[in-house]
Amino acid sequence: MRLIALVAVMTALGAGPAFAHAAGRGFVMLLPTGYVVAGGALAVLVSFIALSLLSGRTLRLPPAGGAERPAFGRILSLISAVILGFLIIIGFLGPRDPAENLLPLTIWTLWWVVIVMLHPLFGDLWAKINPFTGLHALLTGCWRTRDSKALLRYPDWLSYWPAVWVFFAFAWFQLVFPAPEDPAILAAVVLCYALASVAAILLFGPAQWLGKADPFAVFFSQLGAAAPLGPRGWRWPGLGLLALPALPASGVLFVLLTLSTITFDGFANTFLWLSMIGVNPLDYPGRSAVLEANTLGLISSFAILACGFFAAVALGWAWAGRTGDLRRLCGRLVFSLIPISIAYHFAHYLSDTLLALQYAVVALNDPLQNGAQFLGLGHVHVTASFQNTASGAFALYTTQTAAIVIGHVVGVAVAHAMVSESTPSRVEAFKLELPLAICMVAYTGLGLWLLGAPSIA
Repeated sequence: MRLIALVAVMTALGAGPAFAHAAGRGFVMLLPTGYVVAGGALAVLVSFIALSLLSGRTLRLPPAGGAERPAFGRILSLISAVILGFLIIIGFLGPRDPAENLLPLTIWTLWWVVIVMLHPLFGDLWAKINPFTGLHALLTGCWRTRDSKALLRYPDWLSYWPAVWVFFAFAWFQLVFPAPEDPAILAAVVLCYALASVAAILLFGPAQWLGKADPFAVFFSQLGAAAPLGPRGWRWPGLGLLALPALPASGVLFVLLTLSTITFDGFANTFLWLSMIGVNPLDYPGRSAVLEANTLGLISSFAILACGFFAAVALGWAWAGRTGDLRRLCGRLVFSLIPISIAYHFAHYLSDTLLALQYAVVALNDPLQNGAQFLGLGHVHVTASFQNTASGAFALYTTQTAAIVIGHVVGVAVAHAMVSESTPSRVEAFKLELPLAICMVAYTGLGLWLLGAPSIA
């Protein structure tokens, strides 16, 4: 017994600190998250080393576009417009509880999570169901043709800047504004965006406005390019990104903004961030009290990521002998961050989405709470029990971890293929790619740490 007691005391004295990982909002389990972070980062590093020994040409297959019927796509667009109009009405007239109103459930769960995550699987679905292209064709008489009429020429100097500013406003509304899920407020915001989009498309035409200025059309097209299902069948994930033209500076900043906002969304709920801004995480005062701090955090996360990306690319370019155009290199390599953005989006929203989808089905069954019972579900109850068990929480955490690691590995592979376009020399390619690969390894560690860090949600 003395020996057992001595071993127990020595083990306790030699043990390191244990950190809690919250799965969902109800179950807390102890996990060796430090090993997970190190293992994930090591996996990305090993993938970079392995790919650096390969020729980038082995990863390149020319994706090709396919023909589509414009009338069919515009019918889908008009159907989407009708659904959007119905949802806006529900937002104004339906239940005040966001968990019972179809508009916030559709916007924040079905559209911003489910539809977003379908794009990396099946391509640019938003181009087919965008609710504004059908309205434009109907109003301008371009129903059966591919031609798009425009009243004005889109100014070249605008480039992707409208997409940058509108997406930042969207991110601020979602992550910082005190009540983004309030049905009436959200309905007003969606209505204003819809009216502004229709007016802009009528002025500049769908090709120019949706191709550069509309943040969601641009974002969805970039996610769709990474899909393994291409116009001619299956292909390697991320392969379609190699066919995209180099982005100008505003386009590069747009991609960086989309990634930084989802990262800050995860970081803003951690105990570390709350302690940095002087908030007790066990007595969270609500969003209104941290409005200015979170606004500054949102801007800072974007600035830090942008500085890190440009510095890494510039360092690799200088180390490799300054071959090629640095601006074009940045405009190409930024696409290697798209798979990482996809992985973060999936991992960050997975837990809440599994719960919110249940609320969406219940709300669809009786959208105005007048006893309609459209789906005949009766009085069903939403359950989060799968998140409150050891097996359920572990399954969620494992899925999220795998998604982040795989996303970074695909990003490394895309970067390697793009760097190989710039130089035939394997040594120069290694020098060009290494600083960015180190940043990706560090970003992997950050993403995995965010999954395991104590947080308020």
